[in-house]
Amino acid sequence: MLMLVRNWELNGALKSMRSLEDRFNRDYHYDWTFLNDEPFDDAFIEATTAMASGKTQYALVPPEHWNCPNWIDEEEFEKRLQLMGERGVLYGGTRSYRNMCRFNSGYFFRQKILEPYDYYFRVEPDVEYYCDFPYDPFKVMRRNNKKYGFVIAIYEYEDTIPTLWDAVEEFIEDNKEIVDMENNSYDFITDSDVLGVFTSIVDSNSDYNLCHFWSNFEIGDLNFFRSEKYKKYFEHLDSKGGFYYERWGDAPVHSIGASLLLNRDEIIHFDELGYYHNPYYTCPTSHNMKIQQRCQCTPHKNGHVDIDPNSCLMRWWKNGAGKTFLKYDQ
Repeated sequence: MLMLVRNWELNGALKSMRSLEDRFNRDYHYDWTFLNDEPFDDAFIEATTAMASGKTQYALVPPEHWNCPNWIDEEEFEKRLQLMGERGVLYGGTRSYRNMCRFNSGYFFRQKILEPYDYYFRVEPDVEYYCDFPYDPFKVMRRNNKKYGFVIAIYEYEDTIPTLWDAVEEFIEDNKEIVDMENNSYDFITDSDVLGVFTSIVDSNSDYNLCHFWSNFEIGDLNFFRSEKYKKYFEHLDSKGGFYYERWGDAPVHSIGASLLLNRDEIIHFDELGYYHNPYYTCPTSHNMKIQQRCQCTPHKNGHVDIDPNSCLMRWWKNGAGKTFLKYDQ
């Protein structure tokens, strides 16, 4: 389990840990790894160690992996910060949020403390897991050759990524040998057709439909992110400066990268898992599943996003690996 967190977020970290331990990790005792751009204090280490059923470890992110690179024009960056802040763009006026997004996009998997691991389960402070896990998702990933797993897919705010797709199209054009258009999920991130009663709630200015996997919950194969093809993809995007001059989030960066560089069958939707991160949640709709997994959530209430107009999940069912009701072996 991997958490990027600060000392002042201790209460939120403990809330998430307690929920995930009770719903999953108490039966498996997987390690917890905590990353911070500042040293963890003794109170944080003591409390999180007590909450974990497995080993805990703590690491300081190197400044060169966290801070704004020196080739970014600081004067131009400050102008963009002020302008996006004044326009009310979500986190548009925040320097630290940009550092976090760039780190999660291109550097989290390079941390030395993660070298012994093949998979990670990203955990955010102040989230909740609504249901007992019916299986070990790490084993599901390994046994079924899955490289990226998600629970929620929604639309991105276009104001944060106005030129991201331009950079992606350049990457595709220059790297056709590593982008398998026959078997990847390109259609998931470009389809804007009517689905059932829903038309797309956004009117994108590019071929990108703004769909992304909500990366505050993701379970991934670290070796995919460590691969030369993903690093080449990230470095191309990074060279454009959009993490700072705009406000490119790690969610669309991860999602587009996985959609382009992975076979669609290497991406899995964990539709049996209940999860909440403000303001959205996902909850199994099967009554029997909810009873068996002791779920504490109600489908189709405010915030339940699975088949909400703001959800891209139906586009994944149509253009990705589809929807399955398979119970994986534990």
